[in-house]
Amino acid sequence: MKFPIYLDYAATTPVDVRVAEKMMKYLTISGIFGNPSSSSHVYGWKAYEAVSSARNNIASFFGVCPEDIIFTSGATESNNLAIKGIVYAYQSRGKHIITSMTEHKSVLNTFYYLKKLGFLVTFLFPGRDGLISLESLKKEIRYDTILVSLIHANNETGVIQDVEMFGKFCRSKGIFFHVDATQSVGKLSINLMKLPIDLMSFNSHKVYGPKGVGGLFIRKKYKIHIKAQIHGGGQEYGIRSGTLPVHQIVGMGEAYRILHEEMKIEVHRFKYLKHYLLNGLQKITKISVNGTLKNSISTLLNVAFHNINSSILILELHDIAVSPSSACVSSTYESSYVLHSMGCNNDTINSSVRFSLGRFTTFEEIKFSLYKIKSAIFRLRDSNML
Repeated sequence: MKFPIYLDYAATTPVDVRVAEKMMKYLTISGIFGNPSSSSHVYGWKAYEAVSSARNNIASFFGVCPEDIIFTSGATESNNLAIKGIVYAYQSRGKHIITSMTEHKSVLNTFYYLKKLGFLVTFLFPGRDGLISLESLKKEIRYDTILVSLIHANNETGVIQDVEMFGKFCRSKGIFFHVDATQSVGKLSINLMKLPIDLMSFNSHKVYGPKGVGGLFIRKKYKIHIKAQIHGGGQEYGIRSGTLPVHQIVGMGEAYRILHEEMKIEVHRFKYLKHYLLNGLQKITKISVNGTLKNSISTLLNVAFHNINSSILILELHDIAVSPSSACVSSTYESSYVLHSMGCNNDTINSSVRFSLGRFTTFEEIKFSLYKIKSAIFRLRDSNML
């Protein structure tokens, strides 16, 4: 086993060796290093072909046309581009937009920013199980509502929202529906030919590809217009300018190709490991699961260790890399706004730890982690540091 054991895959994943090997072919003078916009020579042609191949891999994974996929620098940019791009383009129809309080910071802070600009923002609150109800959305719809943006699988609890149900409702009202699928890709089947989603954000580094590259699905069938946020050479159909990072895009495309082939087997293994981890934690001490187990992804488990401060517990777990909340919150030392919006009290929030599994998590690592957690809790109880 490699130490510390990594159980924070929801924050980021290591690049798969197969992905890294392919990326290396697109970096140096001996490889394909050209600018895909250079249309007058073979270096540019080969780079363009590599980008097209990666785009095809990703489009195939989601069951859509390659032209529906726009490359960005990551899901944060994709969320910003989708939300701002829609509201700026269609604000003549209305200025009311809706999201939830359990969204990723890149969505929440975008909505807060738009609110300062005069857009009318509604924030939906989930139930104690983390789920947003359709009834709560219906109550907030107005004649001037133009956009609803909801996360698919939450990055702290793993709770899955019924995006198909919300999408059908939004489509019946003529409202654009955007989904942040950053955490759900690779854990849930996402067929965009069937799901009524207009725009969807996703990235590479949560699925064993490189950081710094992501994507935005825009359903071209309905001729959705997005107002560009970055202006320049008009790359990516004029929606997102900037020289394309070929090696990163190639890596992302390879990551999605591998995912397409191996996801079903992986998810089955994740479910077993998560079940074993949960059962083991329940035998060690009194815990409760934050969110619903029934509607949650197979890789993430957020639990409250009652009467135990999670920050102290994590410090005791020298050989295990876990976090008290999502990376975007941990970096600012804030308590979990997601758990707070779900109605969790401070004791629950302050005792919660997020465990997230991934492709390289082994059964032996889970067994060892349970042993270390048990030892840490006994030490803390003996020293009265709880």
